[in-house]
Amino acid sequence: MSAPRAHEARRRRENPVPGEVSLETASADPEYGPIVRPYGDTTGDGMVQVSFTLPLPHDKRAEGAAVRMAHAMGMEPALLVHAKAMGPHFTFFVLYGPVKHLIDIRDIEILEREYELLSSKEVNQAIRRHLRRKLVVVGGCIGTDAHTVGIDAILNIKGFAGEKGLEYYREMTVHNLGAQVLVPELVNQARELKADAVLVSQVVTQRDAHIHNTQAMSAAFREAFPAGQVPHLIVGGPRFEESAAASLGVDRIFGRGTTPGEVASYLVHALVDPSTRRTATSTTSRKK
Repeated sequence: MSAPRAHEARRRRENPVPGEVSLETASADPEYGPIVRPYGDTTGDGMVQVSFTLPLPHDKRAEGAAVRMAHAMGMEPALLVHAKAMGPHFTFFVLYGPVKHLIDIRDIEILEREYELLSSKEVNQAIRRHLRRKLVVVGGCIGTDAHTVGIDAILNIKGFAGEKGLEYYREMTVHNLGAQVLVPELVNQARELKADAVLVSQVVTQRDAHIHNTQAMSAAFREAFPAGQVPHLIVGGPRFEESAAASLGVDRIFGRGTTPGEVASYLVHALVDPSTRRTATSTTSRKK
């Protein structure tokens, strides 16, 4: 590590600027810890790498703008390590440098799974015992989204990550409507098929398309169905925040890496047998 970087790392441990908790204090005083900072060359040096594109042709002025952008992000000093023209009007940059930010992981809220994971046999038995009919699931990708990999991974019998999809479960009737399903069509199909649950996958996220599509879908279902008779609305995709279900008007959000078994177990918990509850849905590790 260069002498200036070594000096900066040492300064942040021994002589923090006003408002900046030193790493020595954070590690010694339980009131602060556990405090974390990015790791680059040495522990606590705050080194991070960022990349972004600016709508500028590649020249010295564009490189200066990239460095200034990094400074505005709190990276000081910022080292420009890569710049490449992306056509005549855009430039892609990679910068490396230290930041002063500290993160207290006790403030991080996470959404924990609040239900037991069940085997396919247990799912089928619960549906047969408590519902006494097939559980009807309708799924698809709405709007202009043509990416069916996610919804197929959950619904199709071949499944995902070594787990069979919902079509494998004998006590479920699954209807996969595929890609680019219009919201009115989804609502009509859910009504005709008497869906218990509607699963929607959203991969396209430009200009928050997944947010707008989900809110439009939720509004359409609540307008089309009487209160208390709306199917259980579930959305999934890599860019959703799992804690945002209420604000989007849906019952559940699943993020990246979700497996068919998790969805099947959740359906049993939410629609068939609530006794599978395990823990509270939202937790934070900070002591009140």
